[in-house]
Amino acid sequence: MTNGLRVLAVDDVPPALDELCSLLREAPEVAEVVAAGDALNALKLLQGSHFDAVFLDISMPGLDGLELASLLARLSEPPVIVFVTAHDGHAVAAYGIGAVDYLLKPVRAERLSAALSKVVRMAGNQPDEPKPAPDAMSALPVESGGRTRYVRRDDVQFVEAHGDYVRLHTKSGVHVTRMPISRLEEYWEGTGFTRVHRGFLLAVDAVLELRSDTTGGLLAHTEAGDVPVSRRHARDLRDRLLAAAQRGELGRGSRP
Repeated sequence: MTNGLRVLAVDDVPPALDELCSLLREAPEVAEVVAAGDALNALKLLQGSHFDAVFLDISMPGLDGLELASLLARLSEPPVIVFVTAHDGHAVAAYGIGAVDYLLKPVRAERLSAALSKVVRMAGNQPDEPKPAPDAMSALPVESGGRTRYVRRDDVQFVEAHGDYVRLHTKSGVHVTRMPISRLEEYWEGTGFTRVHRGFLLAVDAVLELRSDTTGGLLAHTEAGDVPVSRRHARDLRDRLLAAAQRGELGRGSRP
């Protein structure tokens, strides 16, 4: 940081986001503020640009603030994280992830100033070089029994929609995480996944063969199970499978 902080503000409630951005823009330490309405859009922005700090709400649909911060903490030079939330129950987890401060809403100017002082000290120790961009959703956090683990995208053979959640089908089992399938499709397109049904997203290179079900419908067979393929997606999937076969990229599930 040389000429002021470049800050990303993330909150899914528009009035709260506007208020946070306004407070940050009034701060003398801040040179620029960029707003994001959810954690996934924040990931997109972080992929394409450098930020010194992220001021981050915790309770958001899809990927929440703690999960996003966990992903960013794995970078070699992560942005400085400050949580801004209406709840104080996540403070231990927030500091455990590496946040430098934890602000309760409504944010007071003096508390914001104290947080920005910590950010300046942290950001000042970092070189003025672009940070490596996180690969959007290359791993998804999965909570079970009070514990959080991460499922790698490369281990997922297909994804099944389940309301506001998705089931990640891998050879080792099924893992559930809060994420609409349409949002996951947006971030996994171009990484070998394709929509084959209203409720299914398929890793093309995990397909071992195509089968017919008892009613004449099409199924994509993987080691993690069979995936229904709707008629409107069948032609596209066949084309993708042919291209993958020509490149020698089919049957990921059968390889060690």
